[in-house]
Amino acid sequence: MSEPVCFRPPAQPVAVLAPRPRPAHVPLAPAQERMWHAARLGRSADWNVARAIRLRGAAVDVTALRSALECLVARHEPLRTTYPATDRGPAQRVVEPADVELDVTECAVTDAELDTAVAALAARPFDLTRDLPVRARLFVLGPDDVVLALVVHHISVDGRSMGPLIRDLVTAYPACRGGGAPEWSPLPVSYTDYTLWKHAQLGEFTDEWSRATHQLRYWANALAGRPALLDLPARELQSPPIDPAAGALLPISFDPRTHAGLLRLAQDGRASLFMVLQAAFAVTVGAFARSADVTVATAVSGRDHRLLDDLVGNFSDDVLMRVRLDRAGDVDELIDQVRRVALAAYAHPDTPNPRLKRCLLQDAALPLFQATLILQRSPAARSTAEPAPAPGISITEVPTGVVRAKHDLEFGLTDHYDPHGAPAGIDGSFIYPIARFDEETAQRFVARFLAVVGLLADGYRGPLPALLATVGRRSPLSTARRAARVLV
Repeated sequence: MSEPVCFRPPAQPVAVLAPRPRPAHVPLAPAQERMWHAARLGRSADWNVARAIRLRGAAVDVTALRSALECLVARHEPLRTTYPATDRGPAQRVVEPADVELDVTECAVTDAELDTAVAALAARPFDLTRDLPVRARLFVLGPDDVVLALVVHHISVDGRSMGPLIRDLVTAYPACRGGGAPEWSPLPVSYTDYTLWKHAQLGEFTDEWSRATHQLRYWANALAGRPALLDLPARELQSPPIDPAAGALLPISFDPRTHAGLLRLAQDGRASLFMVLQAAFAVTVGAFARSADVTVATAVSGRDHRLLDDLVGNFSDDVLMRVRLDRAGDVDELIDQVRRVALAAYAHPDTPNPRLKRCLLQDAALPLFQATLILQRSPAARSTAEPAPAPGISITEVPTGVVRAKHDLEFGLTDHYDPHGAPAGIDGSFIYPIARFDEETAQRFVARFLAVVGLLADGYRGPLPALLATVGRRSPLSTARRAARVLV
């Protein structure tokens, strides 16, 4: 009798992250594709990342600041990259440092004019096909008072890029002020090297055995049959129309006691704090939309190699989590479901949203998700060894005044710990589009989320229907805490 034939995928060569020869066509990294397509649809400004710092002191040197910015752009390739459309798809084209014309303008403003000026700079779109994705303004309020506003498109930076970007700028400034050049450690790889390495890892979608095809197949199966659009209680259309991405922000915080309760629940369920918060978020979204099948999202850093730590670039992307509230009888089952769904999502992080949309039966014009929650750890205290920009200068951050709501429901949270590692609380904000929701509706959603989190932190582990019913009564947090004692 002949032995059965086993079909196995061909062995894939191991891709190594290292400097590589530059091909004529460098594609976008997977994390960049969503921003590129959004810009093509006229939503480029929605993805602007703005930072503003105020420098005060007799040693402020505007010329040196300009030189430090030029050094920064020369060091980090994504800051001098354009993204044209080609016959092979969108591409990255890195401009040589000598050919860079950096958009840095010096403007005299008053304190009263500063907020408006910074907000206007942050709201201006980039033409990614021809513009460098960075611009800066030096707002001069006086001979020893300058605000440096820096706007970079998200296609070229992510949240973790701000650390090395600001650090390198702070290192470059005193060197340029002294007439020299900054002494940076060479970067081990470039963003182009990362892009080519990532594509070598993923392979082609035309290869049925490739990692790219495997991930796409996972998402197509995981999202099949879900509701295409959540029925959220949106406001009536406004006249004149409101910018669909104009957003408003509500602050949110949890005290150390609630933080500790959430950590206990996470430990009991072999989950993370994020998974517990994401479960509470899914319950709140489900109650708000009157749906037992909700898809929520979060961001993954994408920096899964130590050589990427000091690079400025966009490595992060969204992953989706479909939560079936009707398949969880109690809180423990819900936490376990969210844990499994989250781990599977983390294992499939590289499918670009535009490509995934083409593989689903829903209308491609509809969003893949409407609700997102991101949790990040509070950074450690600044090291005393970190270089100062120059003696006699104070630096403070200035709010940019721009809130862009790219999704309907969006929480950005940070967990804090004291020097001994004990939970010190969670804070952050809820962002919502004012064209979709009025402030009362947004506050009601936040109150429901606070109620669910409070119930879980206070020890409720019972049936999920009772939890949903309690939240559905639109109780404020104080009432929800009283309900927790009854439910327990």
